[in-house]
Amino acid sequence: MNGQTDPDGRRATEPAQEPGPAARGSGRRRGRRAEEGGRTGRSTIRDVAAQAGVSVATVSRVLAENYPVAPATRQRVLRAIRDLDYVANAHARALAGVGTETVAFVVEDVRGPSFAHAAHGVEQETARRGRLCLVCATGGDPRRELAVVKLMREQRAGAVILVGGIEDSPTYRARMAEFAQSLESAGSRLVLCGRPPLGEDVPATVVEYDNEGGAYGLSSHLLSAGHRRILFLGGLATHTTTAGRLAGHNRALADHGVEADPALVENGDFTRAYGYRRTRERIAAGVDFTAVFAGTDMVAAGALEAITEAGLRVPDDISLVGFDDIPLASDLTPKLTTVHVPYEELGRAAVRLALDRRERGGDRTEQHLVLGTHVVVRQSVRNVRRGG
Repeated sequence: MNGQTDPDGRRATEPAQEPGPAARGSGRRRGRRAEEGGRTGRSTIRDVAAQAGVSVATVSRVLAENYPVAPATRQRVLRAIRDLDYVANAHARALAGVGTETVAFVVEDVRGPSFAHAAHGVEQETARRGRLCLVCATGGDPRRELAVVKLMREQRAGAVILVGGIEDSPTYRARMAEFAQSLESAGSRLVLCGRPPLGEDVPATVVEYDNEGGAYGLSSHLLSAGHRRILFLGGLATHTTTAGRLAGHNRALADHGVEADPALVENGDFTRAYGYRRTRERIAAGVDFTAVFAGTDMVAAGALEAITEAGLRVPDDISLVGFDDIPLASDLTPKLTTVHVPYEELGRAAVRLALDRRERGGDRTEQHLVLGTHVVVRQSVRNVRRGG
């Protein structure tokens, strides 16, 4: 060892040569050519290395800030980056496992207002912890979901959060178990957000909210106001979210001594268009109900439009309730009685549980959390027992 150091500030077995005036001048000329349009396309990390007279590895260390580099060398690299207008893609660096660790939030449709709030909670918590949040939409395609999970496994993401109700089938459970085992083996973590647990033998974190309890409270509110014929507008019958909310509704009917009528249960999807279409059809066939339990606030908005279009009023003629408590609920006229779901906390908790477990070395801390829901009473329910 001769006691000299290379441009990175490390000791070297041979003398490190600083670039001479000719080399630096050549680098500056290359930079000028790029500015003058002599270069086609973007500058690359190799261009930066050549301009600064250092190795590509040194440029990577300066960008990643994960290895000591001599101050003078760092300044040369940063100057070359400025001269060449080089842009380091932070997302690509994260996906390559360099620098900031990622958390992937995977949703069927980013336009859903409730899951947009969950995504905001995920982003808040990941940012607070210095991580990068990636939001991925699958469009309901299992192949796209698989592709995202595989990519995140390869890049050793801190957590992969799958959100939204599903059809709880053996096929689904087998797929999720495979995802969980695969991510666990790579040091990552599968988080099921708003979905039921898969069993203690599956290494997954579960954060859900009380669908059944919220629906029970909401239907009890209608029943206590004297309503006995309640039209239930749910989503897909096999959907876990629909199943939970219908279970709570039926339990409330039973506790109030009201027999459940299958003819008052409709299934479709959780959209405003469905709420409008199905409510209009039911009114056209004859109003045999005094209240509508809409499976979501978006469904309730559609139902309200159909009721108003038919010349009826909420709550004077038909009472109406929703579920989720998105901002739309308090913007409707009348303001909507609904169930509040803490979607932002759902997202924050998903990140918190997964990363806390990771940071504590995989200890067996509680990895199944159920968040509470509650009824928010506004102006869309009439007390028919008292006649007003």
